[in-house]
Amino acid sequence: MTPRDILIERVSAAFRRAYGEEPVRIVAAPGRVNLIGEHCDYNDGLVLPCAIDRETMIAIGPAHHGEIRSFAADFDDDSDGFSATAGVIDHAEADWKNHIRGVAHFLRERGIQPPAANLAIAGNVPMGAGLSSSASLGVAIALALSMHADAKVDPGDLARIAQQSENDFVGCACGIMDQMASACGTEGAAVLIDCQSMKQRAVPISESLAIVIIESGIQRILTDSPFNTRRAECEAAAEHYGVDALRNLDPARLEPERGDLDEACFRRARHVVTEIARVRRGIDAFTTGDTASLAEIMAASHASLRDDFQVSIPPIDQMVAMLAEKIGDRGGVRMTGAGFGGCLVAVVEKSLAEDVIGWVEHDHNRMAEVQASAGIYLPSKGAHLLR
Repeated sequence: MTPRDILIERVSAAFRRAYGEEPVRIVAAPGRVNLIGEHCDYNDGLVLPCAIDRETMIAIGPAHHGEIRSFAADFDDDSDGFSATAGVIDHAEADWKNHIRGVAHFLRERGIQPPAANLAIAGNVPMGAGLSSSASLGVAIALALSMHADAKVDPGDLARIAQQSENDFVGCACGIMDQMASACGTEGAAVLIDCQSMKQRAVPISESLAIVIIESGIQRILTDSPFNTRRAECEAAAEHYGVDALRNLDPARLEPERGDLDEACFRRARHVVTEIARVRRGIDAFTTGDTASLAEIMAASHASLRDDFQVSIPPIDQMVAMLAEKIGDRGGVRMTGAGFGGCLVAVVEKSLAEDVIGWVEHDHNRMAEVQASAGIYLPSKGAHLLR
């Protein structure tokens, strides 16, 4: 059985265990890895993520109890329920429950009223690793509940609903990138997203390249991290320079107009404007398989995230340095995701992918206190109905 077949059976079994019947439909939404363009989305910048072949699945069926009930196979069969028709949807204590409640709330705001439903949830996106398990959950819930309400919602709106839920119901001030990648991914390609215009296009990944994701084993929780502080610092920098968002800041203005802008906000601004430039350069490198350029671009991105945005940590930096030395000009490696732990991404010649995995799981792990793992991930399709 494939990993997808295993996951379909697991979510179906969870539904049967919880409700004693078969689900009417199953939907899936993938996680994502960001190849380049970190912390640019909420600054209206350019980002280049791709959906990955790890996903969250929702099994759903009708109900007559008047509630939207959920059963989470990945949280020790924890469950939740709230009225499908009550005027106000209250918050729950667990974040996973608030993703569902928040999506239901924002569907209602769009005039879509999900009827009572039974849901079971299971996934294989690593949690707390920077691969957007939360965005995958939010997009999958938005697709499942909108289809259950017989409403057709386009992928971009699924992403916006899931983002609103995460911002305003769960309490994490994330940008749109994660949800948009999960909703709009294309098999074999990354998705270039202009977070100002919301335009997007597929960027094919050269068949000569492999994407290796390294889970550091250091888990982070964004609502408990300085993530929200970084966003506030970016907004303060934009206000200082008199622009709506750092996307609109000309790099030539950074130093001359710094004035009394504090060091932290200046560094945040410098990261964003240089990272957007790296996205523009990276498009051709990923498409053509120019590994020497990828090595340079991804190394500069990691250094900027470490020194200017200050979201990396020493164990991640050490792993990046080790892998960069071994990979040389045959690919690039950097931290990916919001930071403070989580994952690295290496984009390398296909023939080198298994070596990268070996270096992580043998060379690195032999010396490290926290054990890392690595695997090859494929650029995959966005949220869709499975059956």
